[in-house]
Amino acid sequence: MLTDRPPRPPALVAEFLASDRLGTLELPPDDRLCAAAGAIEAGMKTGKAAPVRQACTEFLATAAEFYEVENPKLRVLSARPIRVHEGGWASELFGDYHPATKVIRVWMRTAVRKQVTSFGTFLSTLCHEFCHHLDYAQFGFCDSLHTRGFYERAAVLYHHARGTPKKKLVWVAV
Repeated sequence: MLTDRPPRPPALVAEFLASDRLGTLELPPDDRLCAAAGAIEAGMKTGKAAPVRQACTEFLATAAEFYEVENPKLRVLSARPIRVHEGGWASELFGDYHPATKVIRVWMRTAVRKQVTSFGTFLSTLCHEFCHHLDYAQFGFCDSLHTRGFYERAAVLYHHARGTPKKKLVWVAV
């Protein structure tokens, strides 16, 4: 994972550092997010968008209720968009969040083969995009930057929802 560069304006630097320091989230004391994640996994096994959308909507509603934030809207789309760049390299978009509309978009199929993506990748993307929503709705950040703290928060949410032990993220200067 690559973090965003610290911004230049001093006011945004303070926000960047605050996000970087905020490396954890409070988590529900029960398994409500695990149950919702299990429904997403079951929906993905059908290969159809409707059950995945329904399960993701429930997951987001449960998370939004726990964090006491507005429930974001959701779009579950089919194949990921792919961008091919000069020099032969390509990038895929797994998901995104639009703060003005509070819409999370996630893609459930791979870009090239159009196969249903793995559950872990999909859930990780959903948690990542929900954490962008939390940055705006709960923490009041003007921008939701990819800081070390952001990735730590997304990982905490993902592992809690997946029911797996949290893994330590290791950061290396590039």
